[in-house]
Amino acid sequence: MAGNGVQKAHGPVCSSGRAGSGGPRHGSRQAQPLGQAPSGGQFRNVGCRRRDAARPLEEAAALAHTHPTPPDAPLSPSPELSAGRCGAAGPGPAARASLGPRAPQRRRTESPALSAAPYDADVLIAGAGVAGLSCGAALADAGLKVCVLERDALPGGRAASWPDLVTGDVVDIGPHVLISDHLNFRALLRRLGTEDDIAWQPQPLITLLDAGRRIPVSIWRHLPPPLHGLPALPKALRCIGVRDLLSNLRVVWHAARLREADLEPLDGMDAMRYLRQLGASERSIEWFWTSATMALLNVPLQQCSAAALMRVYRVMQGRSDYCFGFPKVGLAALYAPGCRARIEAAGGRVLLRTPVARAHVEAGHFRAFELEDGSLLRAPAAVLALPPQAYRRDFLNVPWPALSHAAHLFEPARYISVYLWLDRPVTKERFWARTWATRDLNTDFYVLSNIRPHTHGGTLVACNSIHVRLAWDWSDEELVQRSLQEVADFAPLAAQARLLHARVHRIPMAVPCPMPGTERARLPAQTPFAGLWLAGDWTRTALPASMESAARSGALAAEAVAASFGHELQLAIPVPRPTGVMALLERLPATPVKAV
Repeated sequence: MAGNGVQKAHGPVCSSGRAGSGGPRHGSRQAQPLGQAPSGGQFRNVGCRRRDAARPLEEAAALAHTHPTPPDAPLSPSPELSAGRCGAAGPGPAARASLGPRAPQRRRTESPALSAAPYDADVLIAGAGVAGLSCGAALADAGLKVCVLERDALPGGRAASWPDLVTGDVVDIGPHVLISDHLNFRALLRRLGTEDDIAWQPQPLITLLDAGRRIPVSIWRHLPPPLHGLPALPKALRCIGVRDLLSNLRVVWHAARLREADLEPLDGMDAMRYLRQLGASERSIEWFWTSATMALLNVPLQQCSAAALMRVYRVMQGRSDYCFGFPKVGLAALYAPGCRARIEAAGGRVLLRTPVARAHVEAGHFRAFELEDGSLLRAPAAVLALPPQAYRRDFLNVPWPALSHAAHLFEPARYISVYLWLDRPVTKERFWARTWATRDLNTDFYVLSNIRPHTHGGTLVACNSIHVRLAWDWSDEELVQRSLQEVADFAPLAAQARLLHARVHRIPMAVPCPMPGTERARLPAQTPFAGLWLAGDWTRTALPASMESAARSGALAAEAVAASFGHELQLAIPVPRPTGVMALLERLPATPVKAV
């Protein structure tokens, strides 16, 4: 699900009106032409194109009234920087960033001479996603002046949102789900006053659609783990046999004794092989583990690090007090405006359409960010809060093998999110998921009209396709029609509804894939260079890539940066530990599982 992992290469990415490359590749049914709903109704597919194309002009114009700059606007330096300062004209102190002279034209392996200049900013941050903004807001609260630089025209990163032009409803780059155990992200929302904008769903935990059957899955939150899962057993036994269920006992026993330090040796093994070595049956792997891994970690089981899977599973079986939650507002509204307001209240700025091209280090110390036009922005401290692939091409002017290795090792999990507006209510559910099957397009579905009170009548459902391969090249028409069919599989009333509007979002990277080897490659906030720190959901947070991981990384980086200025911050909340019987089993030594 997106919340555990949603979240883009960098910025809002959507598409509309692209030509397809033939018929559907999942299943045998042919998609109907765009504009023909099952009831024969007509609709417009108004959305936004891929990053290399502009949105329709009318949508960009409408967005300009609600955002400082419309999404997908030309990526040119902020006019504030062109004026030679970091900050817009107007009331309030200017941020203390010093824009140095434009770097001379040079080969990428060379570094410009970085002359000493007065420092006007305390901290520069590259990236205005959850990690960058939460870090910046925390530092601003500590009295530091922060300048956040973002490539895209909207803050929010891989959790951005904006209003749809046709309906006025706010859409996210992709639907996200939160978990009550997202302690760091919830603490951020609490500081910003937006925690009440989450709609929690205590029961059922989730509703599954398996071979046409609805399966509400509940847990007993008042029972100690692992007894909290007892209500789900009878329903699981309708789908897999007793022998298949019992084949996972060694997996449960092994996971219960794992601690964070025990996970790294498993990182060299893929999760499929790990489960087979522990005796899990093929049926249980197909029915449970494949679906759970795709939904929670956004990657196929055979491509997932065993360490990454066991980290998530030990929490699932070791805690009983968790539930899912959904933003009642646009996802970015939960945190982006509040973080930005705190940064600007302390004299800082969040500069959009201002991509950082390179970071400069001299004599082991951070010196400056270089913008795409060659301008240099200096400060005594900086945080890199970008996705890993941003560091692939000489992002630093000095070698950093560990960062280069991580940047090339992490692969993006591509999403397609389809938003459908129907003319009538079709279900009372908030969300559901399909058990994974090769013929399916989407994994999880979110009925935003049952979650967000300000949607405009009828039904608005967001469909999420995870780790997309072949379907990436389908036309929008194919994606919309297949999504309609899959919604109707769960909510038959959708087959009689008229489709009023639709939009298709193609997201090149929702999260970095937790493939074998990636857990070892995750880097801490501390870097080899004085004055430079890392943040991001892919860094070493002891959490899967998610908004929670991003928020914790932002807190860890903020603590380290503040300490360098003589301020003590205590923000990062430890990862929840197992409780009940599972907490007792965790004290036992783990049995090593060797790759064969």
